[in-house]
Amino acid sequence: MIITVFKIGDVVTRKSYNNDILFKIIDISNNIVYLKGVNLRLYADAYIEDLKSSKEEFDDNIIIERSINELDINRDNYFYLPGKVLHIDGDKDYLDRCMNFYRSLGIKANGIAIKEEQIKIKVVELLKEYRPDIVVITGHDAYYSKNNNKNDINNYENSNNFISAIKEVRKYEHNQDKLIIVAGACQSNYEGLIRAGANFASSPKRVNIHALDPAIIASSLAFSDKNQSIDLLKLIEKTKYGCDGIGGIITNGTMYVGYPR
Repeated sequence: MIITVFKIGDVVTRKSYNNDILFKIIDISNNIVYLKGVNLRLYADAYIEDLKSSKEEFDDNIIIERSINELDINRDNYFYLPGKVLHIDGDKDYLDRCMNFYRSLGIKANGIAIKEEQIKIKVVELLKEYRPDIVVITGHDAYYSKNNNKNDINNYENSNNFISAIKEVRKYEHNQDKLIIVAGACQSNYEGLIRAGANFASSPKRVNIHALDPAIIASSLAFSDKNQSIDLLKLIEKTKYGCDGIGGIITNGTMYVGYPR
């Protein structure tokens, strides 16, 4: 029998889950391997013998190209001032990918990596510093379904931290059109985040979301006309799992349009 030797940084799948999700190894302790989703915002662990090596890696270029092609902008006669984004992420790797996404679309964005439990402490200070039109609050989360109560906030890894951060933002700016909040991560308590004041949140069906989903929502809002309501269903369908993964409220865009160019 050939035993595969794994090391930190290797990309793998789990055989017991039909190799459905790509993970990167972040730690190994005895026979347990600790994993982080390559494209999905989740953590997991597995026994070494359950892992299978994979050569596949993430490729954001397809998503970036599609997003650029979807921009409905007539550059011949008008000029455009897209909304500004402050992206606060509990995961530096995912943050870097989201920042690359914003840059590729020409969006002015500031990215800050802060652990989920610290966001509520620092978010208002960051809002005062960067003055964004849109704030993204994301990172990692998980719903412990074995406890069988999706309404109990204690059954989530970080939803309560996200809710606390959202409430701090709404103390700073209560108007949901003046400051748009995109919040949540994999399997977050969608209803709790929306009630706290988020415009968009994950995850209605408690599914995982793609690493770029919060940035896709934020960038679409940044390029939507300030005087018009967004097409809610069309916007949500741009994300990996549509309305299973992200939901929200009808919101005005944040982009100013001027003439002549």
